Amino acid sequence: DWVFLTRFCFLSDYGRLDFRFRYPEAKCCQNILLYFDDPSQWPAVYKAGDKDCLAKESVIRPENNQVINLTTQYAWSGCQVVSEEGTRYLSCSSGRSFRSGDGLQLEYEMVLTNGKSFWTRHFSADEFGILETDVTFLLIFILIFFISCYFGYLLKGRQLLHTTYKMFMAAAGVEVLSLLFFCIYWGQYATDGIGNESVKILAKLLFSSSFLIFLLMLILLGKGFTVTRGRISHSGSVKLSVYMTLYTLTHVVLLIYEAEFFDPGQVLYTYESPAGYGLIGLQVAAYVWFCYAVLISLRHFPEKQPFYVPFFAAYTLWFFAVPVMALIANFGIPKWAREKIVNGIQLGIHLYAHGVFLIMTRPSAANKNFPYHVRTSQIASAGAPGTGGSQSTDKAFPQHVYGNVTFISDSVPNFTELFSIPPPTSSPLPRTAPDSGLPLFRDLRPPDPLRDL
Repeated sequence: DWVFLTRFCFLSDYGRLDFRFRYPEAKCCQNILLYFDDPSQWPAVYKAGDKDCLAKESVIRPENNQVINLTTQYAWSGCQVVSEEGTRYLSCSSGRSFRSGDGLQLEYEMVLTNGKSFWTRHFSADEFGILETDVTFLLIFILIFFISCYFGYLLKGRQLLHTTYKMFMAAAGVEVLSLLFFCIYWGQYATDGIGNESVKILAKLLFSSSFLIFLLMLILLGKGFTVTRGRISHSGSVKLSVYMTLYTLTHVVLLIYEAEFFDPGQVLYTYESPAGYGLIGLQVAAYVWFCYAVLISLRHFPEKQPFYVPFFAAYTLWFFAVPVMALIANFGIPKWAREKIVNGIQLGIHLYAHGVFLIMTRPSAANKNFPYHVRTSQIASAGAPGTGGSQSTDKAFPQHVYGNVTFISDSVPNFTELFSIPPPTSSPLPRTAPDSGLPLFRDLRPPDPLRDL
């Protein structure tokens, strides 16, 4: 039998393998084989069903010390015969792969290290820097989350804390939790070389959840929700529900596929699977939907160009970043460096998405891209039960509504509040049409310059 044990990238002058093997003397003799990632060695023998054990061993060059013979004849293998309950065992200290005529019976323990530093000792060369990168991005995302909470506090004081901004805050918070669990996993792995796989799976689930929340927020904003309309139509809500359910299930399938079917003997990227290709397809479909929604919003509300034009440009790059990253990872990055590079690129893409949105929605009078110009109380008033109320919210906010945001200190009276539509009474005013296009309020203030917060 020829069996794969593990994969590890060693650094020259630093890499070291400490091992302990134990097997019955009756099963003698077994070898441990070391393969290089050269096309003529590991790729040539792994998954090669047409090669027997001898053929797979023949590609190894013994002069490179790639074979460890687990017998007492080779003193450097550290083997000795021990007896236990009447059975003689060969107990060895060294390591690699085995050969036997009737299967393998072997206990083994290996410690593969790269140097003695906490940051490199238990890490394969393709994992160098992952822990440091995750810690760095964790600190950055903590900062982003607290800034978003501060901005949310300011927006709430002005009744501008809309659902879409709450979704952004939730996405940032879940991202922080995800990175925290990744740091816990890699920190434990750096300590014992094993880690806790359950913590890593939880971190991946949170990472995917943050991505899905942010994606849903982008599609809602593209459709004008909380920017040009107070409610998504019934058909739009159904489409969104179906799409997000499909996207979520595909993410779950990808995680299951990665856990159950990814071969540790090969260097595989997350998107290098049927589920991964499905996610890329859904990402492209989401971008087409996003484009259509933004164009429709701009056609009906051209005064929102200061927000939608940079919003569309910035997140067009974001939508294409994942497919491009998958192509680069699969075809442009060496396998021995893929994991650490992809990890950094992926976190950088998430940071770009959150950072851009944080800047575009900062509650400052100098921010010409600020999207929210209807107060939450006015949305509630417009959507309250009454004549025409249920219809108007399915459509857009009236176009004259956008002059209300001043970001003047809450201590200064804001007389435009007088022109907000109050909640409908038992005898609402008659309307000439279901959707007359009348503004929710008009801005009667003189054009004084706005003061920054």
